[in-house]
Amino acid sequence: MALLIIELDRRIGDAASWRATFSDLLPDLEIRFWPASGDAAQIDYLAFMHPDFNVLPAFPNLKAMFSRAAGVDDIVAHPKLPKVPLGKIEPPGGDPMMTEYVVMHVLRLHREMPKYQAAQARKEWLRVPIKRPEERRVGFLGFGMMAKAPALALQSLGFAVSAWVRSPRVGAEVPVFHGPDQLEPFLNQTDILVCLLPLTKETEGILCARTLAMLPMGAMLVNVGRGRHVVDADLIAALDSGQLEHVALDALWPEPLPPESPLWLHPKVTLLPHVARRPTVRQLATEIAANIRRLRSGGGLLQPVRLELGY
Repeated sequence: MALLIIELDRRIGDAASWRATFSDLLPDLEIRFWPASGDAAQIDYLAFMHPDFNVLPAFPNLKAMFSRAAGVDDIVAHPKLPKVPLGKIEPPGGDPMMTEYVVMHVLRLHREMPKYQAAQARKEWLRVPIKRPEERRVGFLGFGMMAKAPALALQSLGFAVSAWVRSPRVGAEVPVFHGPDQLEPFLNQTDILVCLLPLTKETEGILCARTLAMLPMGAMLVNVGRGRHVVDADLIAALDSGQLEHVALDALWPEPLPPESPLWLHPKVTLLPHVARRPTVRQLATEIAANIRRLRSGGGLLQPVRLELGY
């Protein structure tokens, strides 16, 4: 019984740390690293981020695959995707790094830090009226595991937090809007918008002129979803008109962002090179091991990807 790790050892840790961690968690599981996969018939599991199924061999006894990537739109659409269960390997309570990252940006925008930074560059002693958290409405596009933890953290700080999702949610800790008909009322009451949606046919380009105009004048945006959620030209137009006050972008399209992109030097844009979180070997291996134990006992994956939905 073997797990084949594809490229993860080059992105996170190294082969020795992966082997040592799995030796603690599942000592009977053999760990191999692509391209030294050995006999393909001995591979039971794959773990990867963005694999190239065109170059991978067939694995006749494959039982499951595990994706480290939060976005799996490129994986689920691949014509050579093996017909076995695919699961994400995220911490069940959300990634603390994502929580601190989202909270950091929301607080930075809430306390007008971009304005103060610009004033400092001009040597201007600027004071901006201060809003209390309860006067600032934070809305999350998406309310999955990555969004829920920062949403609740911000709620605990006194912010009015809500979310918008594809389908109704029962018993959610924050007010939840759902479906296309409730997108506009959700955006109408959102001062700081945080996008943590998966990328699907329905959500590609969701942050466009039409939807940005639904936000209150002077709203702000944090995008930690996918770059293709944003129509860049519409975003810049909204910033230039004052419809948006400031945006923080961690996910962009394409990546790396080309030097000629106007986003680089726009005074109302904060750019970061897709660095919201970096899971550890221990974090990923723990989730993989938990999934394998469930499969061995006849259960299902902890976080299965629904191929028909694309996430």
